[in-house]
Amino acid sequence: MNMPTDPRALYDQTAANWSRAQPSSLSDYTARPQVMALCEPLQGKSVLDLGCGEGYCSRMLRQRGAEVVGLDLSERMIALAREAERAEPLGIRYDTADAASVDLGEASVDLVVAVFLFNYLGVEPMRRTMANVHRMLRPGGSFVFAVPHPAFAFMREPAPPFYFDVGSAGYFSARDTTFGGRIWKRDGSALDVQLVHKTFADYFDGLRAAGFAAMPVITELAVTPAMVDLDEAFFGPLVDLPLHMAVKVVRT
Repeated sequence: MNMPTDPRALYDQTAANWSRAQPSSLSDYTARPQVMALCEPLQGKSVLDLGCGEGYCSRMLRQRGAEVVGLDLSERMIALAREAERAEPLGIRYDTADAASVDLGEASVDLVVAVFLFNYLGVEPMRRTMANVHRMLRPGGSFVFAVPHPAFAFMREPAPPFYFDVGSAGYFSARDTTFGGRIWKRDGSALDVQLVHKTFADYFDGLRAAGFAAMPVITELAVTPAMVDLDEAFFGPLVDLPLHMAVKVVRT
């Protein structure tokens, strides 16, 4: 698959394809609403949206009552987020930043959200980012993130509406390897995505090393019967597959 391997270049190149005001891609149905539910209650909370892209989740967070800062590595994505903010002001601040090194101040936010950020980071950058998140969270604050389910890429051949092309790679031997993939929109178009494969242990060892001591809440996300009723041709091929994993952990 011919696409940039650098996430900044990938999203600078494809940013316009991600702009939307309503759900469009598969994960807008199968992941993002479920992540928002894990973030509640949001009224009055200060929230950092890491890897915010063009602001889709930042806007959802703000509309639920949070004060939001959205950060992304892609300048083009941030430009699109700012365009949306100018068109419909919500009071969201957007900036370009590296998630592993951004500094909003120690114990400065109530909630950090990272929706499909870690699948673009290797194990060590992910661990640095988790440590940075822990430092910026206030005691009692929460970290909510979503990633492709660690097993998904190894359970399905490349085909719409969602896949990562891992070839003959194995679950353990492919650790920290980058794979290309695609996720489809309901209009039939596809978005290029990437996976730096990490095991379950990588995620939870990273949280522990970062200083998170509470038991995380883990949700395995999949196609639901309601989604099949909405559009069987689109969602049907993924029934009974673990698509994503959402995690919520509290800083004690």
